[in-house]
This record gives sequence, C-alpha cells and structure tokens, in this order.
Amino acid sequence: MASSPQPRTAPDDQAVSPLVRKMAAWAWRLLILLAALVAVLWVVAKVEVIVVPVALATMLAALLIPLVDWLDRRGAPRGGAVALVLLSSFAILGGILTFVVSQFITGLPGLVEQVTHSIDSLQTWLVEGPAHLSREQIEHAGDSAVQALRDNQEKLTSGALSTASTLTEIVTGALLVFFTVIFFLHGGRNIWDFVAKIFPVTVRDRVTDAGRAGFHSLIGYVRATFVVALVDAVGIGTGLAIMGVPLALPLASLVFLGAFIPLVGAVVTGFLAVIVALLTKGVVYALITLGLIVAVQQLEAHILQPLVMGRAVSLHPLAVVLGIAGGGVLAGIVGALLAVPAIAFVNSALRVLLADDPAAEEAKQSIDEGPQFSARGDVVEDKE
Repeated sequence: MASSPQPRTAPDDQAVSPLVRKMAAWAWRLLILLAALVAVLWVVAKVEVIVVPVALATMLAALLIPLVDWLDRRGAPRGGAVALVLLSSFAILGGILTFVVSQFITGLPGLVEQVTHSIDSLQTWLVEGPAHLSREQIEHAGDSAVQALRDNQEKLTSGALSTASTLTEIVTGALLVFFTVIFFLHGGRNIWDFVAKIFPVTVRDRVTDAGRAGFHSLIGYVRATFVVALVDAVGIGTGLAIMGVPLALPLASLVFLGAFIPLVGAVVTGFLAVIVALLTKGVVYALITLGLIVAVQQLEAHILQPLVMGRAVSLHPLAVVLGIAGGGVLAGIVGALLAVPAIAFVNSALRVLLADDPAAEEAKQSIDEGPQFSARGDVVEDKE
C-alpha cells in the first residue's frame, strides 16, 4: 500500500505571520528614509554657513520680488528695479534701526530709574508687608545673586569671546545673503529652470511647476507674516505708548521681529513687554498690557491669518508647533525661524508633484496676484 505524500515544508517567509511581514517591509523602508534624512541633515549642518544665508536670502527675495516685478512690468530695467528696491529697503531698515536705537538710549536712564524705584518699593513691601522679612535676609539674597554672577564671570566672559569669534562668520553670511538676494531678484526663475534640468525630461516640467508653486507659497507666507508682524507691533506699541510704558518703540520693534517666529516669537516678546510694564508701572499696568497682547493675538489668529495667509499656505497648527520645535532643536533660533516657511514650501511643492494635473493644482494654490510667467521666467500677462 502506497504511503500518502508528506506535506511540503513551508518556506521561511510563509512561516511568518503576514502582519509581521508587512511590518518588517515597512520597517526597513522607513529605516532607509530615516537614514537618508539624517544624511541630509548632516550635510546641511556641515555647510550651515552657506545653507542658512541662502535660506534667509530666499525669504527676503520672496518678500521683495513682487515690488521688483511691479517695476519690471512698468518698463523699468530689471537691474535698476532690483537696485532701487534693495536701496530703498536698506534705507528704510537703517532709518528704523537708527530711530529705535536712539529712542532706547534716550529712554534707558528713565527705565533704570523706574526699575530702581520698583525694586525699592518691593524691598519695603517685603519688610513691612505680610512677608515680614528682615533687611538682612533681603541683603543676603542680593549678595548671593551678585556672588553667583561673579562666580560665573569666567563662563560669561568666555561665552562673549566665543561670540566675538563668530563675527567673521556673521559678516560672511551677511555678504552672502546680500549677493544671493541680488541674483534671486534679478534672475531667480531662470536659476530654478537651470536647476530643474538635472531631473529627467519626463518629470522636468512637473518639478518646475512644483518649485514655482512652492515659491508662490513662500511669497504668501512672508507677505502675510510681514503684515501680521506690522499689525502686532503697531497695536502693542500704541498701547504701550498710551500707558506711558518706557521703551514702547523698542519693545514694539522686538514684537515685530518676534512675530516672524510663529506662535513662540510673539509670546516671548509680549512677555518681555509685560515684565517691563510690571517693573515700571505696577501690577495693574502689567495686567492691562497682558490683556492688550492677548487681544492683538486673537485679532491676528481669527482675522489676519485667515485673511492674508490664503489657502495655499494654510498649515495645521500641529505642523507649525512641531516644525518650530524641531527647527529649534536642530538649529536654534534660526531653525525655528526657517522651519515654518520650509514646511509651507515643501507642502505646496509636494502637492503639485503628486497631483494628477500639476497645472491645475498649481493654479489652485497660486496666491501671487501679480503676473503670470512662462517657463523661461518672462512676464506673459497680468491676471485679470
């Protein structure tokens, strides 16, 4: 009698649960992507002196290029338009900085006097108020603070020296930003068309459209952030000036600069304004200042952001928070500043790259109400 055939042994991959096989397939692919991301970040960190100025120059170009294009459409030579816009921008920025510094120098003695008076009043309250502390305890606390500063004087000095040693890198970065902005404003579109040539012909047009869509989002982001920062600075600065808080204009300038770091910057600079109001004018004015900052932030969040940011650069708040946190961990303040515009650029570019109809997706995302450009970067016609 013939024996029944024995069942064949299952291959190794068939012996593993399908769920485990799928998880393993996802795992090694994710590990490869993670390794690629780490490699990119490592390269960026090595050439940070180049990457950061170019990124800042790209943001400045996104802010100024609508003005250059406007002059170009009205017959001005492209180079002359670039020179006029840059010189005007430097003149305005220099005038604002000069005015702010002069106001700071003028108001600093009064601020010191008011802070000193507040400290004296606080000491009197600690001695005569409910705390009933002795003057010896207060003086001991002050001496301890001074001694702590003296003990860490060497560290502070070495930190200042290390900061001074980076002066050359700062100057080099500033010059690189300046020249990069010039070339981006003059022929940035042609530069991108040249870069896109490294991609295969079959996807070159799609990559060009994706870069254009990403830069349109960057224009919208920078323009909206500038408007929001200006409104924040004007609103908070006016309130501080009406209340008579010292250094209202320098504080408003800090609010303007801090607003370029979404969520975090405005909160930090607003908190500084509250501290100054508390030290110089008391608790009531500090609470009023806090209420003013909250009101301006609500105006920004519910009216300005939806109105001027547009659909093309709308990002989920979680993406903004995680982007700022990740950028801050990787590159400090500069990383927090560049994280959100980078996410906005990549978001719009990927949507065009992955869309079935890139042209339709780009048209839907476009937020630039200026001219349309051909593949060579020439002005075709104005949008109607």
